[in-house]
Amino acid sequence: MRRIKIAGGALEISELMLGSMTWGTQNSEAEGHAQIDMALDHGVNGIDTAEMYPVNPVSPETAGCTEEIIGNWFARNPGRRGEVVLATKISGDTKQVRGGEGFSGAVIRREIDAQLARLRTDHIDIYQLHWPMRGSYMFRQNWDYDPSGQDRVETEDHMRGVLEAMAGLVAAGKVRHFGLSNESAWGTAEWLRLAAATGGPRVVTIQNEYSLLCRLFDTDLAELSLNEDVKLLAFSPLATGLLTGKYQEGAIPAGSRMTLNPNLGGRRTARAFAATGAYLDIAARHGLDPVAMALAWAARRPFMGAAIFGATSLEQLGRALAAAKVVLSDEILAEISAAHRSHPMPY
Repeated sequence: MRRIKIAGGALEISELMLGSMTWGTQNSEAEGHAQIDMALDHGVNGIDTAEMYPVNPVSPETAGCTEEIIGNWFARNPGRRGEVVLATKISGDTKQVRGGEGFSGAVIRREIDAQLARLRTDHIDIYQLHWPMRGSYMFRQNWDYDPSGQDRVETEDHMRGVLEAMAGLVAAGKVRHFGLSNESAWGTAEWLRLAAATGGPRVVTIQNEYSLLCRLFDTDLAELSLNEDVKLLAFSPLATGLLTGKYQEGAIPAGSRMTLNPNLGGRRTARAFAATGAYLDIAARHGLDPVAMALAWAARRPFMGAAIFGATSLEQLGRALAAAKVVLSDEILAEISAAHRSHPMPY
């Protein structure tokens, strides 16, 4: 599987990255471990998780369980930690984790050891901030996003404190690289500016939503990503399952995410189903599995670090892994571009 250089070549990550957010709710520990085994056998070396996982639902009672499941895999497979690029996140102001405390430099210093203990490791390869503490336009908040209430001085003080903490963790060997999630172009640029000014660790990745149906990254963030070498770790590259086609024509398969989250985080719209239909038609005309087509397209974008996919069964995992062998012709890419123009921002 193709590897992509991150952090100026200091880190190499597979173009497909295994997401873990269902491990502990929709998936058991044994199923999560089977997914890790299968993914590594097929050339995947990246695993992404978070302090707040599992989801579906997010709960104070289960927060941290997914990190524990991954940690137990490391414990049962001594000597294999070096095969994995491990990425996790510290939660923003979600009320389901630490009572909505969010993060700061002081909180990161306090919580990192708990995360390392759950993960049964002495270091995290990419440590990410799950949400900007000043707010975000991600998850459909872009439709009425208003940053006018932000306090620039307060934001900068917060960022400086986080960078100071992260510098200490890097120096201690507990964190290797610093990443963001659900960030904006301005926010990422500010983290980069302050890192240069303070000697703090430089942002190397940004984990935002990106798929054939969600292409907010394609303009300002794409330019920043390419010029500043901040690679995208794309979450929901299958649009929470929409791009598989399993929800077309009103279908709601038993045990699927839509049975647990009927609105799919604001993605379930009539225009989303119409757009999905256009991409399914392209895949069918060219004899492609739509899962492999969607992942191969996302993984080969010029700013991509890795496309993070999740699976609730080994059959789903196998379909996703097949994307590594798919080559999209110029004809297919042109048809995808035409479909995007006809169905922009479907949610």
